Amino acid sequence: MSWGTELWDQFDNLEKHTQWGIDVLEKYIKFVKERTEIEISYAKQLRNLSKKYQPKKNSKEEEEYKYTSCKSFLATLNEMNDYAGQHEVISENMTFQITAELTRFVQELKQERKSHFHDGRKAQQYIETSWKQLEASKRRFERDCKEADRAQQYFEKMDADINVTKADVEKARQQAQIRHQMADDSKAEYSSILQKFNHEQREHYHTQIPNIFQKIQEMEERRIVRLGECMKTYAEVDRQVIPIIGKCLDGITKAAESIDQKKDSQLVIEAFKSGFEPPGDIDFEDFTQPMKRTVSESSLSNSRWDGKSEPRPGSKSKGKLWPFIKKNKGGGPEDFSNLPPEQRRKKLQQKVDELNKDIQKEMDQRDALTKMKDVYVKNPQMGDAASVDHKLAELGQNMEKLRLEAQKFEGWLAEVEGRLPVRTEQTRRQSGMYDTQNTSAVNNCAQDRESSPDGSYTEEPSQESEMKVPVTEFDDEFDDEEPLPTIGTCKALYTFEGQNEGTISVTEGEMLYVIEEDKGDGWTRIRRNEEEEGYVPTSYVEVYLDKNAKGAMTYI
Repeated sequence: MSWGTELWDQFDNLEKHTQWGIDVLEKYIKFVKERTEIEISYAKQLRNLSKKYQPKKNSKEEEEYKYTSCKSFLATLNEMNDYAGQHEVISENMTFQITAELTRFVQELKQERKSHFHDGRKAQQYIETSWKQLEASKRRFERDCKEADRAQQYFEKMDADINVTKADVEKARQQAQIRHQMADDSKAEYSSILQKFNHEQREHYHTQIPNIFQKIQEMEERRIVRLGECMKTYAEVDRQVIPIIGKCLDGITKAAESIDQKKDSQLVIEAFKSGFEPPGDIDFEDFTQPMKRTVSESSLSNSRWDGKSEPRPGSKSKGKLWPFIKKNKGGGPEDFSNLPPEQRRKKLQQKVDELNKDIQKEMDQRDALTKMKDVYVKNPQMGDAASVDHKLAELGQNMEKLRLEAQKFEGWLAEVEGRLPVRTEQTRRQSGMYDTQNTSAVNNCAQDRESSPDGSYTEEPSQESEMKVPVTEFDDEFDDEEPLPTIGTCKALYTFEGQNEGTISVTEGEMLYVIEEDKGDGWTRIRRNEEEEGYVPTSYVEVYLDKNAKGAMTYI
């Protein structure tokens, strides 16, 4: 099966067919290009989708990803990002292995096809030229033969005419001989050209054209084979990423299987647990009895409240069940006292950890600068050691500020964890309200509880005029009619903002009077004047007790 023998006369059709074959290749190249563009666009959309649902840094949304279900979703987003990467790999491999290679092959194919058909046209032109020469020789031979016949007839006519001179007859005879000679020469030339043309025609149709058509056939078959190889590559490129895509899908499945509903439920408890006990039953108050209610130990009334102003009629004075929780307005206090105990402990612990990290960072910078300074001292040509002193001093100041800040938050953290109980009106009321032995006190308080719109509990000043707490040792300390005597003086080492009731604010360097020393709970009671007194952390002051005071000692 050869185009050279079977299609020896189909030069034009072969030219059209091979051009169609190249068009098919270019169409396939365009198809693959569009596929790569789709893959790139799909990968981009997947990446944008994954990025869109990624948690924003330093936002509430980022905190939600501590739950296993959210972690699973985050893992799904990451796997989808890798999944998108595989589609980019498909696009890249198809571009280099198919589009680029096939485009180069098409260019080579076009050049080869052009060369083959150029040779074919050249052979066609040559045989056509030979044919024209043969036809011209044939026509010339035919004309010379006719001229020779006419010359012969003219000679015979002149020879038969008696009136014609002998000279005219001789001239006609010579002319006839010349024409016969020309006819013989044209015959010989025609015979020679005919033989040559027949030889060239055999060469053309049995050798040259078959060879050219065979090359064109081989070229076309290479085109077909290359197209098939590209189609296989097209499938193979997809197949190569299937294992990785499978791993991505396995990762999503594994992430889904890692969801633990019990763990998420526990995290909800840790996130929102207030640390308070639920309120007890509310006692029935019988208002049908005209008799005056008596005061008992289990009541929230207290004899020390007698004689104080009663709430005005119609005033919206309401007792609150949770005296420590305040409504969060704006950013909230620095010590997070507006939060429930458990949440406050978490926030304080987080703040302490952040400050410790900052301190460690500053220490690392200081150590690096110290080493640099030592190098400068040993090798002055490398730099001026004095140039580092300013930075070292600045780092020292920063570290000192961070340490003071950390000590402040550690004090508050210790207070929440129970190591440093705060001696405040609130804690005294709380101790009276939540004492298990005085359940009736809790019941009387619970009837007046009211929650704020945001779900937290607030405390209003009018509470003190309605709620009466049982007598405790701390009440006696504050309610003594006679002020406690001073047992020494103290100097504030740091500034302390007394935001809770029962505490007092002091300024660094301020001198105050000590009226009660630290009893092991980390708090010292001090007085500024007759009207201002309260507790401050013992670590914030330097105490100088009088020598004649009991247990005199100095705290630093």
